[in-house]
Amino acid sequence: MTRRLAILGGAGAIGRVLTFRARTEGWRVTVLDLAASLAAHPAPPDVIVRPVDLSDPGSVSTAFDGIGPLDGFVNLAGFMSPRQRLADTTLAEFDDVMTCNLRGAFLAAQSALPALQARKGAMVNVASGLGAHARPGFGPYAAAKAGMISLTKTLALESAPDVRVNAVAPSVLDTAFLRGGEGRARRDQAPLDLDAMAAATPLARIATPEDVVGPILFLLGPDSGFITGQVLWINGGGYMP
Repeated sequence: MTRRLAILGGAGAIGRVLTFRARTEGWRVTVLDLAASLAAHPAPPDVIVRPVDLSDPGSVSTAFDGIGPLDGFVNLAGFMSPRQRLADTTLAEFDDVMTCNLRGAFLAAQSALPALQARKGAMVNVASGLGAHARPGFGPYAAAKAGMISLTKTLALESAPDVRVNAVAPSVLDTAFLRGGEGRARRDQAPLDLDAMAAATPLARIATPEDVVGPILFLLGPDSGFITGQVLWINGGGYMP
Protein backbone atom coordinates (compact mmCIF):
# COMPACT_ATOMS: atom_id res chain seq x y z
CA MET A 1 0.00 0.00 0.00
CA THR A 2 1.39 3.40 -0.99
CA ARG A 3 2.08 5.66 1.96
CA ARG A 4 0.34 9.04 1.77
CA LEU A 5 1.86 12.21 3.20
CA ALA A 6 0.46 15.75 3.45
CA ILE A 7 2.90 18.63 3.95
CA LEU A 8 1.51 21.94 5.18
CA GLY A 9 3.90 24.68 4.08
CA GLY A 10 5.31 22.30 1.50
CA ALA A 11 6.24 25.06 -0.97
CA GLY A 12 8.83 26.50 1.42
CA ALA A 13 12.53 25.67 1.56
CA ILE A 14 12.23 22.73 3.97
CA GLY A 15 8.99 21.62 2.34
CA ARG A 16 10.54 21.36 -1.11
CA VAL A 17 13.40 19.22 0.19
CA LEU A 18 10.97 17.07 2.21
CA THR A 19 8.74 16.60 -0.83
CA PHE A 20 11.70 15.45 -2.93
CA ARG A 21 12.98 13.04 -0.27
CA ALA A 22 9.53 11.63 0.49
CA ARG A 23 8.85 10.98 -3.20
CA THR A 24 12.15 9.12 -3.57
CA GLU A 25 11.17 6.97 -0.59
CA GLY A 26 7.83 6.04 -2.14
CA TRP A 27 5.42 8.46 -0.46
CA ARG A 28 2.47 9.90 -2.36
CA VAL A 29 2.71 13.59 -1.46
CA THR A 30 0.11 16.34 -1.13
CA VAL A 31 1.41 19.88 -0.63
CA LEU A 32 -0.73 22.52 1.09
CA ASP A 33 0.40 26.15 1.05
CA LEU A 34 -0.58 29.68 0.20
CA ALA A 35 -1.71 30.02 -3.42
CA ALA A 36 1.07 32.54 -4.09
CA SER A 37 3.69 30.15 -2.70
CA LEU A 38 2.38 27.26 -4.80
CA ALA A 39 2.58 29.48 -7.88
CA ALA A 40 6.10 30.65 -7.05
CA HIS A 41 7.37 27.10 -6.48
CA PRO A 42 5.39 24.71 -8.70
CA ALA A 43 5.30 21.15 -7.43
CA PRO A 44 6.32 18.15 -9.56
CA PRO A 45 3.50 16.71 -11.71
CA ASP A 46 2.94 13.72 -9.43
CA VAL A 47 2.40 15.90 -6.35
CA ILE A 48 -1.12 17.00 -5.41
CA VAL A 49 -1.40 20.67 -4.46
CA ARG A 50 -4.06 22.36 -2.35
CA PRO A 51 -4.13 26.09 -1.55
CA VAL A 52 -4.71 27.04 2.07
CA ASP A 53 -4.68 30.18 4.20
CA LEU A 54 -4.22 29.38 7.89
CA SER A 55 -5.74 32.70 8.92
CA ASP A 56 -9.07 31.52 7.49
CA PRO A 57 -10.68 28.50 9.24
CA GLY A 58 -12.90 27.90 6.21
CA SER A 59 -9.85 27.70 3.96
CA VAL A 60 -8.27 25.11 6.26
CA SER A 61 -11.42 22.98 6.26
CA THR A 62 -11.68 23.18 2.47
CA ALA A 63 -8.01 22.27 1.99
CA PHE A 64 -8.40 19.07 4.01
CA ASP A 65 -11.86 18.17 2.71
CA GLY A 66 -11.64 14.92 0.80
CA ILE A 67 -7.89 14.60 1.30
CA GLY A 68 -8.33 10.92 2.07
CA PRO A 69 -6.55 8.67 4.57
CA LEU A 70 -3.03 9.78 5.50
CA ASP A 71 -0.04 7.89 6.85
CA GLY A 72 1.77 11.12 7.67
CA PHE A 73 1.18 14.82 8.15
CA VAL A 74 3.87 17.46 8.60
CA ASN A 75 3.15 21.05 9.63
CA LEU A 76 5.94 23.33 8.41
CA ALA A 77 3.84 26.47 8.15
CA GLY A 78 4.82 29.60 10.03
CA PHE A 79 6.43 33.00 9.85
CA MET A 80 8.33 35.46 12.02
CA SER A 81 7.38 38.98 13.01
CA PRO A 82 9.94 41.79 12.85
CA ARG A 83 12.62 41.42 15.52
CA GLN A 84 11.82 43.81 18.34
CA ARG A 85 11.22 43.95 22.07
CA LEU A 86 7.86 42.71 23.33
CA ALA A 87 7.34 46.15 24.84
CA ASP A 88 7.44 47.61 21.33
CA THR A 89 5.25 44.92 19.71
CA THR A 90 1.76 45.99 18.72
CA LEU A 91 -1.27 43.88 19.50
CA ALA A 92 -1.91 43.48 15.77
CA GLU A 93 1.60 42.10 15.23
CA PHE A 94 1.26 39.74 18.19
CA ASP A 95 -2.15 38.49 17.04
CA ASP A 96 -0.89 37.99 13.48
CA VAL A 97 1.96 35.74 14.61
CA MET A 98 -0.28 33.77 16.97
CA THR A 99 -2.97 33.35 14.34
CA CYS A 100 -0.75 31.97 11.61
CA ASN A 101 1.60 29.94 13.83
CA LEU A 102 -0.24 28.60 16.87
CA ARG A 103 -3.92 29.00 15.93
CA GLY A 104 -3.10 27.71 12.45
CA ALA A 105 -1.37 24.65 13.92
CA PHE A 106 -4.46 23.93 16.01
CA LEU A 107 -6.79 24.19 13.02
CA ALA A 108 -4.53 22.05 10.83
CA ALA A 109 -4.16 19.37 13.50
CA GLN A 110 -7.92 19.17 13.98
CA SER A 111 -8.41 18.76 10.23
CA ALA A 112 -5.59 16.23 9.76
CA LEU A 113 -6.36 13.91 12.68
CA PRO A 114 -9.34 12.06 11.13
CA ALA A 115 -7.29 11.32 8.02
CA LEU A 116 -4.39 10.06 10.15
CA GLN A 117 -6.64 7.94 12.38
CA ALA A 118 -7.81 6.07 9.31
CA ARG A 119 -4.30 4.64 8.81
CA LYS A 120 -2.84 4.96 12.33
CA GLY A 121 -0.46 7.55 10.96
CA ALA A 122 2.00 10.03 12.43
CA MET A 123 2.02 13.82 12.74
CA VAL A 124 5.16 15.95 12.96
CA ASN A 125 4.96 19.60 13.92
CA VAL A 126 7.89 21.87 13.16
CA ALA A 127 8.45 24.08 16.18
CA SER A 128 11.64 26.00 16.98
CA GLY A 129 14.44 26.03 19.50
CA LEU A 130 13.09 29.45 20.45
CA GLY A 131 10.06 27.68 21.90
CA ALA A 132 12.20 26.67 24.88
CA HIS A 133 15.42 28.68 24.53
CA ALA A 134 14.03 32.22 24.39
CA ARG A 135 16.15 34.98 22.88
CA PRO A 136 15.48 38.74 22.86
CA GLY A 137 13.61 40.13 19.88
CA PHE A 138 11.62 37.01 19.00
CA GLY A 139 8.89 37.16 21.65
CA PRO A 140 5.67 36.49 19.71
CA TYR A 141 7.23 33.79 17.53
CA ALA A 142 8.89 32.10 20.52
CA ALA A 143 5.60 32.14 22.43
CA ALA A 144 3.76 30.63 19.47
CA LYS A 145 6.32 27.86 19.08
CA ALA A 146 6.26 27.14 22.82
CA GLY A 147 2.53 26.78 22.44
CA MET A 148 3.03 24.43 19.50
CA ILE A 149 5.27 22.22 21.64
CA SER A 150 2.58 22.04 24.32
CA LEU A 151 -0.06 21.42 21.63
CA THR A 152 2.05 18.54 20.29
CA LYS A 153 2.29 16.87 23.69
CA THR A 154 -1.43 17.20 24.36
CA LEU A 155 -2.31 15.87 20.92
CA ALA A 156 0.01 12.92 21.51
CA LEU A 157 -1.80 12.00 24.72
CA GLU A 158 -5.28 12.50 23.31
CA SER A 159 -4.61 10.75 19.97
CA ALA A 160 -2.84 7.67 21.31
CA PRO A 161 -2.69 4.85 20.48
CA ASP A 162 -4.03 5.50 16.99
CA VAL A 163 -1.87 8.48 15.98
CA ARG A 164 1.66 9.39 17.05
CA VAL A 165 2.38 13.13 17.37
CA ASN A 166 5.91 14.53 17.71
CA ALA A 167 7.77 17.73 16.93
CA VAL A 168 11.15 18.82 15.66
CA ALA A 169 12.63 22.08 16.93
CA PRO A 170 15.36 23.41 14.64
CA SER A 171 17.73 26.25 15.32
CA VAL A 172 18.35 28.91 12.67
CA LEU A 173 18.30 27.66 9.08
CA ASP A 174 19.93 29.64 6.32
CA THR A 175 16.80 30.01 4.18
CA ALA A 176 14.31 32.69 3.14
CA PHE A 177 12.51 31.92 6.40
CA LEU A 178 15.08 34.13 8.16
CA ARG A 179 13.66 37.04 6.21
CA GLY A 180 10.10 36.41 7.36
CA GLY A 181 9.08 33.04 5.97
CA GLU A 182 8.18 31.70 2.55
CA GLY A 183 5.03 33.31 1.21
CA ARG A 184 4.95 36.10 3.81
CA ALA A 185 8.55 37.34 3.63
CA ARG A 186 9.22 40.62 5.39
CA ARG A 187 12.10 42.64 3.95
CA ASP A 188 12.29 45.23 6.73
CA GLN A 189 14.48 43.24 9.09
CA ALA A 190 18.21 43.58 9.62
CA PRO A 191 20.01 40.39 8.54
CA LEU A 192 21.12 37.93 11.19
CA ASP A 193 24.84 37.44 11.69
CA LEU A 194 25.02 33.85 10.45
CA ASP A 195 28.80 33.69 10.78
CA ALA A 196 28.58 34.56 14.46
CA MET A 197 25.81 31.99 14.95
CA ALA A 198 27.88 29.31 13.25
CA ALA A 199 30.89 30.16 15.41
CA ALA A 200 28.77 29.80 18.57
CA THR A 201 27.49 26.35 17.51
CA PRO A 202 29.52 23.27 18.54
CA LEU A 203 29.18 21.77 15.05
CA ALA A 204 30.43 25.09 13.66
CA ARG A 205 27.82 25.72 10.99
CA ILE A 206 24.23 26.79 10.37
CA ALA A 207 21.57 24.15 9.79
CA THR A 208 20.26 23.38 6.30
CA PRO A 209 16.82 22.08 5.25
CA GLU A 210 18.37 18.64 4.78
CA ASP A 211 19.32 18.60 8.48
CA VAL A 212 15.64 18.92 9.37
CA VAL A 213 14.13 16.63 6.73
CA GLY A 214 15.96 13.50 7.92
CA PRO A 215 14.61 13.73 11.49
CA ILE A 216 11.10 14.46 10.18
CA LEU A 217 11.14 11.33 8.04
CA PHE A 218 12.43 9.33 11.00
CA LEU A 219 9.51 10.49 13.14
CA LEU A 220 7.07 9.60 10.36
CA GLY A 221 8.45 6.11 9.85
CA PRO A 222 8.38 2.72 11.60
CA ASP A 223 11.77 3.20 13.31
CA SER A 224 10.08 5.72 15.62
CA GLY A 225 7.04 3.53 16.21
CA PHE A 226 7.34 3.76 20.02
CA ILE A 227 7.96 7.52 20.12
CA THR A 228 5.18 10.03 20.71
CA GLY A 229 4.84 13.35 22.49
CA GLN A 230 8.54 14.13 22.05
CA VAL A 231 10.55 17.07 20.73
CA LEU A 232 13.67 16.40 18.69
CA TRP A 233 16.05 19.37 19.00
CA ILE A 234 18.05 20.05 15.83
CA ASN A 235 20.67 22.67 16.62
CA GLY A 236 24.21 21.36 16.19
CA GLY A 237 24.62 21.22 19.98
CA GLY A 238 23.83 24.89 20.49
CA TYR A 239 21.03 24.10 22.96
CA MET A 240 20.85 20.98 25.13
CA PRO A 241 17.65 20.89 27.23
